[in-house]
Amino acid sequence: LFLSLFQLTSLQIQGKSSKKQTVKFVLDCTAPVEDKVLDVASFEKYLHDRIKVDGKTGALASNNVVISREKNKLTVASPADLGFSKRQLKYLAKRYLKKQQLRDYLRVVASNKNTYELRYFSISGGDDEEAEE
Repeated sequence: LFLSLFQLTSLQIQGKSSKKQTVKFVLDCTAPVEDKVLDVASFEKYLHDRIKVDGKTGALASNNVVISREKNKLTVASPADLGFSKRQLKYLAKRYLKKQQLRDYLRVVASNKNTYELRYFSISGGDDEEAEE
């Protein structure tokens, strides 16, 4: 009786874990792309080449990590059990901006829990009357 209950509970646990949970992170590049400062396709390729999974680059497909592009947004989807970090995306985005010599003009800001946004630095022209964001 105990063995059959144990097998039943283990089957229930396996049934629950069969649903694969994915974590999606979004990089919103709308502002620089509309101004034709940034190329999303090259940024996507850069991320594809540089993202590390378990300490290794180039292991995206084997670990079911998918990078997709919708107009001006890049989405990185990975299985939740992989432990892919949002912080790594910010690091790589900043490195890409530095490589393209855009780091002085753009910054990477978290707009919500799973989204980073590339924004321009707000530089005031010395007018104290203008309100900053």
